[in-house]
Amino acid sequence: MMSRPTPGFTRQASGDCAPESGFLRQIGGNKMSRYRVAVDTGGTFSDFVIQDVQSGRWSIIKVPSTPADPSLAIVSGVRELLQSGIHAGDVCFFSHGTTVATNALLEGKGARVGLLVTEGFSATYLVGHQARGHGEALFDLLFEKPIPLVPPSRTMEVPERVDSAGTVVCPLDLQGAGRAITAVRDAGAEAIAICFLFSFLYPEHERQVRALAEELAPGCYITASADVLPLVREYPRMSTTVVNAYIGPILAKYIRRLGSGLDDVGVTPPQRYIMQSNGGTGTFAHTARQAVSTVLSGPAGGVMAAVELGRTAGLPDLITFDMGGTSCDVALIHGLQPGLTTKGAVAGWDVAVPMLDIHTVSAGGGTIARVDTHGVLRVGPDSAGADPGPASYGLGGREVTVTDCNLSLGFLSSRHLLAGRVRLNPDLAADVIQRNVAAPLGLGLPEAAAGVVRLVEVQMAEAVKAISTRRGYDVRGFTLVAFGGAGPIHAGRVALELGIPQVLVPPAPGCNSALGLLMTDVRHDYVRSRLSPLRTLAPADVAGLFGELLDEAAATLAAEGFTPDQIEMEPALDLRYAGQGYELTVPGLAAPAAADLADLRTRFDSAHRQAFGHAAPEAPVEVVSYRLTAWGRVPRVPLPQLPPAREPVAGAVKERRAVYLLEFGRYVDCPVYDRARLAPGHAFAGPAVVEQLDATTVVYPGQQATVDSTGNLLIRTQGGPVA
Repeated sequence: MMSRPTPGFTRQASGDCAPESGFLRQIGGNKMSRYRVAVDTGGTFSDFVIQDVQSGRWSIIKVPSTPADPSLAIVSGVRELLQSGIHAGDVCFFSHGTTVATNALLEGKGARVGLLVTEGFSATYLVGHQARGHGEALFDLLFEKPIPLVPPSRTMEVPERVDSAGTVVCPLDLQGAGRAITAVRDAGAEAIAICFLFSFLYPEHERQVRALAEELAPGCYITASADVLPLVREYPRMSTTVVNAYIGPILAKYIRRLGSGLDDVGVTPPQRYIMQSNGGTGTFAHTARQAVSTVLSGPAGGVMAAVELGRTAGLPDLITFDMGGTSCDVALIHGLQPGLTTKGAVAGWDVAVPMLDIHTVSAGGGTIARVDTHGVLRVGPDSAGADPGPASYGLGGREVTVTDCNLSLGFLSSRHLLAGRVRLNPDLAADVIQRNVAAPLGLGLPEAAAGVVRLVEVQMAEAVKAISTRRGYDVRGFTLVAFGGAGPIHAGRVALELGIPQVLVPPAPGCNSALGLLMTDVRHDYVRSRLSPLRTLAPADVAGLFGELLDEAAATLAAEGFTPDQIEMEPALDLRYAGQGYELTVPGLAAPAAADLADLRTRFDSAHRQAFGHAAPEAPVEVVSYRLTAWGRVPRVPLPQLPPAREPVAGAVKERRAVYLLEFGRYVDCPVYDRARLAPGHAFAGPAVVEQLDATTVVYPGQQATVDSTGNLLIRTQGGPVA
């Protein structure tokens, strides 16, 4: 059974009982609809945040995930929510962060894809970049490229050809296209990807073949590169289109099941949203077509929540630290702007759509530790997940996990229900640690558990370095935002190790990603590649191309229920010095004057100098692509403004218990605080533990914790550990 919303974890929003301006203009909403629901699915738990629009109050709920079909946990949770007294018709908004597409790609469980290419270019997908990778791959003597998502046997050539100016050189042979479609269909393709040469300049051939494929291969998921990514560079465009075809049928089927389940319980707001990798949401219908836009759906919500937390707390420079059941995701936010990339890769495959720049390592509460045949302790990359989960869950797990070690070290308590519903068994944890780690290494139980924790923290510290110091950022000016069910346990020590001066733990860290879904606008990204020298570019040419993108974006958002005053557009251009093989994206104007284009050139030189340490003001500059980000603005969930503490902080201590600390190499008696009793103005020194429904926080020796006005726990370094 799912726990009901817990009053102790309901936060009063700012503005007392008055709804935020704009709430009653909720897309498709009405004055009777009053609840906004967001759910983020993790490897172990599915997290719900429910906001009452009229009062501004919000509550959190966690339910166990159902990995075989994540929609089951969501629909079950919604059913229980409705049984608590909320009427289905009162739900005016639903948003969801999902890992379905990501897992299908990572686990190699996508659809069988057929690929249609321009005649003579069947090897493009296999050749790729003609490179072995970068980073560690350069030194890996056993490096192998990932297995292609489309084998040569399902790659077919279509007679057609367009040149680099967008002129048709060889007309499309529809009969030849029909034979190619029939061949991939008969080879068992469940999805068909279409990617022709220079289709970003002349998309008609792809669209004719797409229409023919819909006729000849009914039931197949059809996707064309001109619709997914009309961008210069054939291989990244082809790889992105193939990924969309590979995961598209899986995500589309999942969305249909989820939508049907929500329909069955009566939760039918006019629009239901899925979190996208770009830091915005999209409708169910949009993301079913553009599945590739969701490959980072899971962690993206937490990053957007961190932006709002930083804005409220006056902290513009943040590093997010999201540790859940299966992984740890980190991202850098500078000046309240999260990093965005269009050159990402997932599972070794290029994905060139805009994505938040999130770095992921296999380091979660369920990550498995074992001693290998050489007697070396290794942590990850595999995870016990939710089924069977850590050994301490008592569900049949026989492997050592990070959660089992945290329990044995005293960070977690067997008396405190994990996520408000799971009681951990310390005897089961001790048994697997002793048998699988301590005995093989000749260590005592706490030393073995501490070794596992130390290894996983090193892995997470390396992930933080990858997106900060290795890119020229000084972490001493950043705040580490710790969330996820396990993040606040380990963030303090990672911060101490890296010299990050402060950790921020949100009021509901275990549900932070779900909360972010209520703080995220609908976003659509548009791009068109048109290469031309900047000096010869006429303002009318820029306005004409941007005009096409603006019209398309406005029509899409209007169809999704947004009014003109709820729509915002952000144009930008990809620029490069002539002869370069890479671009920088610089904000621009949709209808520029000549002076605006001159200013664009100056800003590009400055951006190049900042990114690479040098600029070439005399060198010619090329415009490569035109980009437009279209936003449909939705109301935010207000962060709470809590009254100051009325009692001493000692009143929040619920118990004391022994906690094993690496700083001392022994168990230390530590106070355990009840987070629900902590209020603004409270302060205490580490070592200490803070428990709440959805997470546990550890304040390490040498750190001081305070509570701010919105209920955030701020942990600052005060000096070295003291005995």
